[in-house]
Amino acid sequence: MRALVTGATGFIGYEVARLLAETGFEVRALVRRLNRGALLDPFDVEQAVGDLSAPDSLQRACTGVDVVVHLAARATFESAAVLRPTMVGGSVALLDAAAAAGARAFVYGSSLMVYGDVAAGEIDAGTPVAPHVDYGRVKIEAERHLRALAGQRGVALGVVRLPHVYGARDLMFGRLRGRLTVLPGLAADAYAHLHVRDAARVLLAVAEQGWTGTAPVGDDENASWDTFFATLRRYYPHHRVLRVPVALAGIGAGLLEPFLALRRGPQLVTRDTVRSSDVRQPVRPGTLWSDLGLAPRYPTVEQGIPAALDELVAYRWRHSVDDRVS
Repeated sequence: MRALVTGATGFIGYEVARLLAETGFEVRALVRRLNRGALLDPFDVEQAVGDLSAPDSLQRACTGVDVVVHLAARATFESAAVLRPTMVGGSVALLDAAAAAGARAFVYGSSLMVYGDVAAGEIDAGTPVAPHVDYGRVKIEAERHLRALAGQRGVALGVVRLPHVYGARDLMFGRLRGRLTVLPGLAADAYAHLHVRDAARVLLAVAEQGWTGTAPVGDDENASWDTFFATLRRYYPHHRVLRVPVALAGIGAGLLEPFLALRRGPQLVTRDTVRSSDVRQPVRPGTLWSDLGLAPRYPTVEQGIPAALDELVAYRWRHSVDDRVS
């Protein structure tokens, strides 16, 4: 079976491509920047140069593909106008190309941000959407267009609404050597997390089983951010968290946002970034996992965080073999 992975040089997509290759899939990765494609060299992955904004390149990438795992988009909390072209237009163009090429299944990586702040209870497949940032609103728009097109073209569509996914290669862990994380928001409230390898396992199972539907997913704990960072600090004592009131963080982001918008590339410091941190988003344990006949390998952050740190030391902080380097 041949699978196309978009976003394969990104955080979650990299792990999905690796797992697919190890499982025996023929894997093709849509690569927008050639210099990033080198990240996939350790795996048996064919690379197809393309862009979500270039339909011809998508048709070429989808040729001969049985299933698509779509994770590429501008994954930042920016305005709808900035997010919509790739998140909606690019996703629809990709599904259209996949259907034309005869693909039987399409897996879309969505987000818990479609739910906004959940005041009580736990999120499950029946929880109504209520986004409070543009990222969530545009994700819902993309989901709606993909469902309509998949129904018309006879493609099995599985929409997985991912929580906070963490691991050695994400931005947070990559900055641990800076020893400080700025944390605005409701740090004591329940929040769904998922180790990146478990996220990849879920996406692989949805692709392999042809699961259709829309569902959130998380691990078995719904740890607060306080718990998350306390666990991180227990295993990596050098790390510190700077707690900032949401109002103050929002003012700071609002002042910086217009200037940062002048720079090329995705912007990480926005008012919506602050708003997204100030939410309660627990997922009912077992949601989607039971449908797929699986269970998390890292059911809580107590298991997942040390595993991520172990990999981080090996991947990023390995001591040089040069004896002259202290």
